[in-house]
Amino acid sequence: MQLLAAGGAPSIFAQMFGSGLIGLREGLETGIVVMVLVAFLVKSDRRDALKWIWAGVAIAVAMVVLIFLIIHLGTSTVSTLTAELIAGLASLVAVVIVTFMVLWMSTAAASISSELRSGLSKALVTGGPAVMGLAFLAVGREGFETALLMVGYAESVSGSLWPLLGLVVGIVVAIVLTVLLYRGAIRLNFHTFFLYTGIFLIVVAAGILAYGVRALQTVGWLPGINDVAFDFSETYDQSSWYGTVLAGIFNFRPDPTVLQVIAWAVYLVVVLFFFLRAQRRPASASKPSGESTTETPAPTDAGV
Repeated sequence: MQLLAAGGAPSIFAQMFGSGLIGLREGLETGIVVMVLVAFLVKSDRRDALKWIWAGVAIAVAMVVLIFLIIHLGTSTVSTLTAELIAGLASLVAVVIVTFMVLWMSTAAASISSELRSGLSKALVTGGPAVMGLAFLAVGREGFETALLMVGYAESVSGSLWPLLGLVVGIVVAIVLTVLLYRGAIRLNFHTFFLYTGIFLIVVAAGILAYGVRALQTVGWLPGINDVAFDFSETYDQSSWYGTVLAGIFNFRPDPTVLQVIAWAVYLVVVLFFFLRAQRRPASASKPSGESTTETPAPTDAGV
């Protein structure tokens, strides 16, 4: 509860920044998916099917909100020790999700557009419900990942609502960027964007993993709660601006256990290695400098 006790602007900023970046990245990924689907229907002169796209998106969003509320509210009605256990498990699930998200996006970004257009072509032949189902699955997958990731992230900062607000702000910014991209008002180098946000999210995930490990140590599911790797709590002010920023974004604490440090370091080295290696591959066979590795549909006059 130290972040809440601090209560200052740096603490709020720290809690909102990490979740805001998650919302921006996931929101932009989802926005690209919807943008590709809408642009394909407009170019194919099938505007009549747009309503099925929006219906699928709406159902997916409603499902994500429901999942988040069920999990988040469920942890607030149990005992402290049980909540700690749930938070620890949710954190580990969140780490798996963010790891899959950044590694998958680093290798699949170039083929997303063509795969979506191919799937939508088949769905159009089947009928409107199939189009709605395609939109639901495409958006719902991203949203489900975000919901679980945010549960783990929010629990790691003592259940504060600021991360949720940060997520909403990030998603709103992503929606604005998506509309501008669709209209052709701006251009975005997706390779660079996903590279740097991917690295940041990997570091954030390492902190969530460390939090999850300590939570499971606290309830006795993992050993070593008393094996402290180092401790400079006497000289490190956790309520200061730097303490709240580091804790809010990276889950840093001045007295981690040995197992926490090992888990953090191994995760960071291994995942960064595979992520950066995957990023170098498309770069060597990419388009000329300045072009995106993720195809952006040409601007149209369709409303988004």
